[in-house]
Amino acid sequence: ERYAKFVKERLEIEQTYAKQLRFSSCMSFYSILNELNDYAGQREVVAEEMGHNVYGELMRYSQDLKSERKHHLQEGRKAQQYLDQCWKHMDNSKKKFERECKEAEKSQISYDRLDNDINATKSEVEKAKSQLYLRTHSADESKNEYAAQLQNFNGEQWKHFNVAIPQIFKNLQDMDERRTVKLGETYRNFAEVERRVVPIISKCLEGMVTAAKAVDQRKDSAIVVESFKSGFEPPGDFPFEDYSQNLSRTGSDNTISTPKNEGVVKPDPKHSISKAAKNKLWLFGKKPKAPSLEDFSHLPPEQRRKRLQARIDELSKELQKEVDQRDALNKMKDVYEKNPQMGDPQSLQPKISETMCNMEKLRSEIHKNESWLSEVEGKVSTRGDRRPSADVNHHTPHGRERSEGTETRCLCGQNEGTLLMKEDDVLYIIEEDKGDGWTRARKQSGEEGYVPTSYVEIAMEKNSKGAVTYI
Repeated sequence: ERYAKFVKERLEIEQTYAKQLRFSSCMSFYSILNELNDYAGQREVVAEEMGHNVYGELMRYSQDLKSERKHHLQEGRKAQQYLDQCWKHMDNSKKKFERECKEAEKSQISYDRLDNDINATKSEVEKAKSQLYLRTHSADESKNEYAAQLQNFNGEQWKHFNVAIPQIFKNLQDMDERRTVKLGETYRNFAEVERRVVPIISKCLEGMVTAAKAVDQRKDSAIVVESFKSGFEPPGDFPFEDYSQNLSRTGSDNTISTPKNEGVVKPDPKHSISKAAKNKLWLFGKKPKAPSLEDFSHLPPEQRRKRLQARIDELSKELQKEVDQRDALNKMKDVYEKNPQMGDPQSLQPKISETMCNMEKLRSEIHKNESWLSEVEGKVSTRGDRRPSADVNHHTPHGRERSEGTETRCLCGQNEGTLLMKEDDVLYIIEEDKGDGWTRARKQSGEEGYVPTSYVEIAMEKNSKGAVTYI
């Protein structure tokens, strides 16, 4: 049981390790993450096989050993109880024999005393003689019974210590030897599980090294520049603005006054940096936040559905509170109308009106969110009706066989997801189907988005390398 607990903790570590290795994919680390994804798949294989072949087998065998050990111990207790019972019968017969002998001795003494007494009558002597005969006969029967019980106890005691108990101990010893052999087998299986995935893990690590060697710093730098360049021209020089032209000049200054409008240099709007241009340079400033739409249309379908459903549930709870408050106010109003001394019914009307207004607002919000939810669920259910046709292409067990790159070929010409595609497009899977009928993929051009799972077919490249990409 201690070893089984150790194996359970190890497989939990493997599962957590594999889970933490699965990062979200991005362009610059796609090859490394692809290999790491396969590596994580192998760690899942280790955890799975440890769970079934080692931990599960240990727990089943442990339960069998417990049952067998319990049976042997019960047999030992039964043998000990039977021996104790034999000893009790023997001891009772011994005590009875002892009592009968003492009673017979008393009867002998009484008979001898009366027989030697000249004043005793003949009837008293005969009575004492008859009593002595009965006591003596009972003592002889007790003696025989005691002898038989003693002989039986000695025989059972010999069997107990020479046959029954040694056999029980032998069974326990055999059981423990089998337990030790089983432990040795599970030790070996524990190591074999790890050793079987070492070649595939080595290939994954080799793939990581190959991907690391393929890094091109100049190409990556050009991509970064292309991604972040703003497209704005550098600003020009700012002109000098003369604010002293409106000052009055005296004759003694010997200066020629400047015309009112001369010398004023207006700033060239082409040289000014607009606020929009500044906002574009968020690399050295604050990055603008992504817009968050009220209907959550910026989210994937399944996430959008969950968020809308959560909002509808929250609004429904608030609506129920308002309904309860309205009912309570109406009841209080009825009480005031029947018993004017308790309060003025009209004083409750503003609160009732406010509650009714809140109810209408909440109903409107619920209706609006339900319309959005119906739109999402209509699309999801439409896609879900076609899911069985795509499930045929998902029979490859993950963590077993792996291709260099998993390709998704489009079988339709419609735009059901957020990524436009056409028939025979080659897409690369970067996120598995979460159960909403959508798979996140990327085109060869780098564009990413969701595509309907029922419209794609999984195909493996010929240069198989090890474990399948986890999708």
